[in-house]
Amino acid sequence: MTILGIDPGLATMGWGVIETDGSHHSMRGYGALLTRPGQTMPARLVQLFDGVAELLRIYEPGAVAFEELFFSKNVTTAMAVGAARGAAMLAAARHTGELYEYTPMQVKQAITGYGKADKQQMQWMVRVLLNLDEIPKPDDAADALAVAIAHAHAGRSAEEFRIK
Repeated sequence: MTILGIDPGLATMGWGVIETDGSHHSMRGYGALLTRPGQTMPARLVQLFDGVAELLRIYEPGAVAFEELFFSKNVTTAMAVGAARGAAMLAAARHTGELYEYTPMQVKQAITGYGKADKQQMQWMVRVLLNLDEIPKPDDAADALAVAIAHAHAGRSAEEFRIK
């Protein structure tokens, strides 16, 4: 199965694609979709929508996994990232109904076995699990690969993470 992982963001949206048989994973591609602060919000959202739609066309994933948003203070940032996530989700929903979301803690638990792992532990484990020579950059891409791996590890319990 091919899984597209997405780490939502308005300026930088990380993405990572893995191929998995459930226990063995390989990286097919990763990167980040970038928008500029000087662009209007609608232009940035169209750019993200089109970017995700192109990734879906290229990789044809059977499932798309998103990292769930978590903000405790900055409402303005949360709204902007939520809009970016919505643009990505709309593009993905046009491609497949197999949409899932995982909290940052669930991703950390799936990747490292510890829900409060730090960024370095996460990046190191993504490199190890995908048998990569180096840690994927930017960080948002490594996070997106981690989300895809978390979905692969969910197995039969993935249904409880389906976006409804």
